[in-house]
Amino acid sequence: MLKIKNLLFASLFLSPQLFFAQYTDVINSNRPGETMSAYAVGKSVIQAELGVYGIKEKHDLLDYDASGIGTDFTLRYGAFLEQLEFVFDMQYQSENFESPYTNYKKNNFRQTVLGAKYLIYDPYKNYKREVNIYSYKANRNFQWRELIPAVSVFAGANFVGADNPYYFSADGAISPKVSLITQNILGGGSWVFVTNIIADYIGTDYPSYGYVLTLTHGFNDHWSGFIENQVYKSDFYSDSILRGGAAYLLSSNMQVDASISTNFKNTPSILYGGIGVSWRYDGWYKDKVIATKNKEKAKKNAENKKEIDYQEKERKRKSKYE
Repeated sequence: MLKIKNLLFASLFLSPQLFFAQYTDVINSNRPGETMSAYAVGKSVIQAELGVYGIKEKHDLLDYDASGIGTDFTLRYGAFLEQLEFVFDMQYQSENFESPYTNYKKNNFRQTVLGAKYLIYDPYKNYKREVNIYSYKANRNFQWRELIPAVSVFAGANFVGADNPYYFSADGAISPKVSLITQNILGGGSWVFVTNIIADYIGTDYPSYGYVLTLTHGFNDHWSGFIENQVYKSDFYSDSILRGGAAYLLSSNMQVDASISTNFKNTPSILYGGIGVSWRYDGWYKDKVIATKNKEKAKKNAENKKEIDYQEKERKRKSKYE
C-alpha cells in the first residue's frame, strides 16, 4: 500500500499539466467554507457548488427570535486562459421572525454576485519538486517555498433588487465587490491555508470590509476537514463568524460536505448548519491536455530533427577537408 502511495505521489508531481495549468486530477471546491480558492477550475471546465442550510438567530437587545432555511449556489467556469475563472454566486434565504410585538416573515436573495477571478502569481509554475520514491514522509517535509502564496484577484458586482429586506436600502442597486486572495499549500499538500481580503458594496452608503481565513487538512484520499474565521465590518452590520466542517470525495468530479457556524455576540447570536454537494464537468478539458502533450511531442521531435540535421551538416563539412 505504501509503495502505491509513493507511486501516486510521484506521478502527481511528474504530471506536466499540474505545473502549467489550474486543472487538478480531483475536484477543487470552495465548499463548505466561505473563502474563494486562488486557483481556477481550469480552462473549459464547468463546476457547480450547491448547498442548503438552516439558521437560527436570537437578538437580546431587540428581543426577537428568528429561524429559517436557505440555499446557496455557485457556478464556476474557466474560459480564455488557464488562470481566468468566471463566477456566479447566489444565496436565497427565508426566515420567520417572532417578537413580543410582531411576527413576520421575510425572504429574498441575500446575495447575487457576478464576477471574474484571475491568478496573478503561482509559486509552483514551472517548478518540479524532487520526489523521493522511497519515502512518503520525505515528500511531506516542509519547504520554504510553501511560505510563498499563490495570489489572485477577484472583481465583480452585487445585484440587489428593489424592496429587498436583506439590503439596507429599499431601492435596488448594483455595486462593486473586489477581493485579494492568497493560498499556501503546506505539508506537501495535506494542509491548505487560504486568505480572502474583501471590499463589498463599494460606493454605497454602507460599504463592507472584512476577511476570511480558512485552514483545510486532508486526512486521506477521501476525507478533509476545515476551520474558518470570517470577519466583516460596516456601519450597517458587523460580525465575526467561526465555522468548521468536513468534506468527502465521492469521485474525482464530485464532493459532499457539511458544516456548522456560530458567532461571538448576542445582537444577534447566530447558529447555522448546512450540507452541500460540488460537481464538475471536465470532458472538454481532456482534449486540450492531449493536444498540449502532442504539441510538446511535436516540438521535441522538431528539436531532435534539428540536432540530427546539424550533426549531418557538420559531418559533411569535416569530410570535405579530410
